[in-house]
Amino acid sequence: MQQSELKTRLSERARNQRSRSRPTPWRSRGYLPHFDQPGGVQAVTFRLVDSLPREFLDRCERELAAFPAKERQTEREKRLAAMLDRGAGECHLRDPRVAETVEDALLYFDVERYRLLCWCVMPNHVHTMIEILPGHPLEKVLHSWKSFTSKEANRILNREGSFWQREYHDRFIRDGDHFRWACFYIEGNPVKAGLVKEAEEWRWSSAWKGR
Repeated sequence: MQQSELKTRLSERARNQRSRSRPTPWRSRGYLPHFDQPGGVQAVTFRLVDSLPREFLDRCERELAAFPAKERQTEREKRLAAMLDRGAGECHLRDPRVAETVEDALLYFDVERYRLLCWCVMPNHVHTMIEILPGHPLEKVLHSWKSFTSKEANRILNREGSFWQREYHDRFIRDGDHFRWACFYIEGNPVKAGLVKEAEEWRWSSAWKGR
């Protein structure tokens, strides 16, 4: 399918929001990932361009310089996650039209280019866990998601300029236990951030989709 056709179909979905009394089926639910195949299973986080203020990042790096090298990255990830959950920035993903555009983009090539194992669209960042399929490296999958959704989001919001932060964070999933823990973290992020009481209540996640 040509990129222009994909854009047309997804923009039609974003313009014509449908009310659902029940979530639609999700094809990857119940699929057991293969942790030993090329590309593997990866948890990926990408965020809006204004979600982590520069002054916070600079202060964080200054403080982390005093930490032992082995503890530095773990502490960095902990602090960044806590700041994201506070809802810094304009939080454009709170807009249901934008959140649906992002969710539709994640689901569109599920099974064809990757296995989407779980996901959560937060107000200012997105968590996903995917199993990479041959011929579709992670960086190209992320570029496709971010390129399409940034253009659509800017159109919906009548804005210009960068939408996503250029970098993203990824981590290989080692085994079944690590997979279950990571999925619990991803789907539970709205609960941790105080947005809902139960993971299944958050509309833009695999917990809601698979309930």
